[in-house]
Amino acid sequence: MPPSIDTTPIICPRQVVRPEWIDYNGHLNMAYYHVLFDKALDHVFDLLGIGEAYVRSGQGSCFVLEVHVHYLQELSLGDPVDIRCQLLDYDTKRIHFIEQMFHGEQGYLAATSEQLTLHVSMETRRSALFPQSVLDRLATMRRLHADLPVPAQVGHTIGIRRAGSPAA
Repeated sequence: MPPSIDTTPIICPRQVVRPEWIDYNGHLNMAYYHVLFDKALDHVFDLLGIGEAYVRSGQGSCFVLEVHVHYLQELSLGDPVDIRCQLLDYDTKRIHFIEQMFHGEQGYLAATSEQLTLHVSMETRRSALFPQSVLDRLATMRRLHADLPVPAQVGHTIGIRRAGSPAA
């Protein structure tokens, strides 16, 4: 049985910015924000029962379909990183969530990652229904996360907004 999912939001294990992740600007390179978010997602998938052990069993896996990252403040060498994951929605094959990355000591929001994942059969490499046990855990998580405020970064689109345009 996977560990408990009863924290709201899910608090992932603390990580630390490594020397090899620092770029020539002297801060965390944008690619490694994704690494930090991905490692946190592994923790969440373990809680849901669809982590590494599930994938190794051959039953299925989750593939990322879409990611929207907002880089809000810099992180530097050695900074502790805390990531919280909030379930926004799910259906029988997909999970929509947002991760928020905070500086572990100073507490500021450094980045967010909104993601949509798809459950796939590892045999066919095509979309597949989640097992009922996973759907049950997702239902519990959704109930627990239902009253959390939705972060402002959810649902954004990308583009250059021109003066005078409706979105400007």
